[in-house]
Amino acid sequence: MRRLLTLLVVLPGPVLAEAFERPVPQGETGAAAVSYALAAVGLVVTLAAAQWLISRR
Repeated sequence: MRRLLTLLVVLPGPVLAEAFERPVPQGETGAAAVSYALAAVGLVVTLAAAQWLISRR
């Protein structure tokens, strides 16, 4: 009886488990491209402002 109980507890796990399905990569959206471009422009503007402030010293 003890072996049967152990088998009933251990056996269903691998049998009922679903196989892993990899997610399909999505293409870049237009909104992502625009936000990336704005972030890049903001970075360049910030670096230029920092350079201007440092050169004034």
